[in-house]
Amino acid sequence: MRKARQVSQWSELSRRIEACRECERLVEWCQRVAQEKRAAYREWEYWGRPVANFGDPSGRLLVVGLAPGAHGANRTGRMFTGDSSGLWLYRALAKAGFANQPHSENRDDGLRLVDCAITAAVHCAPPDNMPSREERMRCRMWLDETFDLLPVKVIVALGGLAWQESVRQVRRRGWYSGRAPKFAHGAKVELADGRWMLASYHPSRQNTHTRRLTEPMLDAVFAEARALLKKR
Repeated sequence: MRKARQVSQWSELSRRIEACRECERLVEWCQRVAQEKRAAYREWEYWGRPVANFGDPSGRLLVVGLAPGAHGANRTGRMFTGDSSGLWLYRALAKAGFANQPHSENRDDGLRLVDCAITAAVHCAPPDNMPSREERMRCRMWLDETFDLLPVKVIVALGGLAWQESVRQVRRRGWYSGRAPKFAHGAKVELADGRWMLASYHPSRQNTHTRRLTEPMLDAVFAEARALLKKR
């Protein structure tokens, strides 16, 4: 009964996220990208609206990203699906046993997450991958509800902005009361009641093509997340 209620609440949250129209600039941008399209995806019918959370409604690992990619999740309608960031992320999750397959192409490709869910600081694709401060603030209600619903034990924040929003969440909930920890790849912060927060560079092309983030570096973060959950 409890699991069925979690699934129902998770689905309802997804529906409300997808229906959100709070940020006019982002709504217009998502729709414009969906109409203009990228040449390589001319035959696609773009999603073109807010992208809901994805994953296991009972997941203890919560991955927090920045926002949907304009021609990735904004095209496919699923977090980290359809671009190189997703290729890196799901490959790492599969290696650590949090995903049933290492690739993500579309919403019907059979991908499932195990004991893991993925969310974002902002649920609409922003111009230049940079939401405004006001847009981040408006979207926080969805992150608040996501943390409320999940039995979060380990948080992995992908990038500095996701780290900032995650720090806000853990302080707001009384899981951490010290000085705000600084973002750094591989950062590890112990929280209250056996919870942990980990940091990774975002698996964007900007980081992976320059080798600021390598495959072993990303794998190590999720291997650590797996090890921390095994201690529970």
